[in-house]
Amino acid sequence: MENVLRPLIVVGGSVVLTLLIGWAVDRVLRKADARHQESSLWGLLRRARVPFQLVLFAALLRGSYDQAKLLVEHRVGVGRTLTLILIGSAAWLVIRIATAIVETSYTRYANAHRDPARVRRVRTQVTLIQRVVSAIVAVVAVASMLLTFPAMRAAGASLLASAGILGIVAGVAAQSTLANLFAGLQIAFGDMVRLGDTVVVDGEWGTVEEITLTFLTVRTWDERRITMPVSYFTSKPFENWSRGTPQMTGIVFFHVDHSAPVEAMREQLRDILRECPAWDGRDYGLAVTDSTPNTMQVRALVTAKDADDIWTVRVTVRERMIRWLTDVHPYALPRVNTAEAILPAGWPNGRPHRPDHDDTDGAVTAPTTPHTPDPPRTGPGRG
Repeated sequence: MENVLRPLIVVGGSVVLTLLIGWAVDRVLRKADARHQESSLWGLLRRARVPFQLVLFAALLRGSYDQAKLLVEHRVGVGRTLTLILIGSAAWLVIRIATAIVETSYTRYANAHRDPARVRRVRTQVTLIQRVVSAIVAVVAVASMLLTFPAMRAAGASLLASAGILGIVAGVAAQSTLANLFAGLQIAFGDMVRLGDTVVVDGEWGTVEEITLTFLTVRTWDERRITMPVSYFTSKPFENWSRGTPQMTGIVFFHVDHSAPVEAMREQLRDILRECPAWDGRDYGLAVTDSTPNTMQVRALVTAKDADDIWTVRVTVRERMIRWLTDVHPYALPRVNTAEAILPAGWPNGRPHRPDHDDTDGAVTAPTTPHTPDPPRTGPGRG
């Protein structure tokens, strides 16, 4: 009877005690969350109740397993398994707590500052710090698990003895990985590119959607995802439209006929912008910037508060201006002249007629009237 009750009491007691302590801690966190609604820390900490209960159960069972007298012949294996579970759940708990603290700090900062650029910068830094902490905790947990095996302890001593050679080999083998890792840290704290920034890379316009320690994802306007190593942004030039103020100036070009009413187009541009909600009202303008033998280039300048709105303003101006020219001033649209040239009188065969020019072969003939010498003039110095 004792052989049955002892394991039941040990295992059952660990389970019951774990559930009771877990319920009590969750109840305290719930009350704290209701009392401090301005902070999300307590609500985020409740997400760690599962790893907390797992840590508690593994610790209680690991400490009392010898008293259970259960599977005595496998005592070492069971104890090592409980130790591995304890280490893994402890790492999980630490990551959840660190994530809750980081998320709370970011939320508090975002609520206190209204500058979108600074908020995106802090968001990028917080995300990468969270990933670094998770990676460090995971590496330490795996190393601790391996060190629980006696054979791995001896291997660890041998590895420490040859750490210099291994470091050189690992550095050469993982050169690109380490470069991306340091590039990710440089992006996070160098404020080069942030989550939500509008960038142009390799001719593609998009928004930075994800930044990790090794790669960066850009979501294009047509919902495609471009994934590239973060070292790209530290070694090659790229356009960041979100640096500084998000306000932007856009340009729309029109090719029109030389007879186009430029002043009327300037007034029409003003009317179009007044009816466009995306225009921020800062500035606008229209000027002739170039001229070719067939057309005249007109540039319309518009402004908007960010990259998305400048795109809307540009396409609106382009569409409505062309429609207005088509309906009101169709002669102002570019034309290709296919009619034959009308020559003025006195231009036979496309050349002006001269009395001393032979139109048949281009040779110059002698004048038809004799040359009469000028009469002598008298005056000072003449006889």
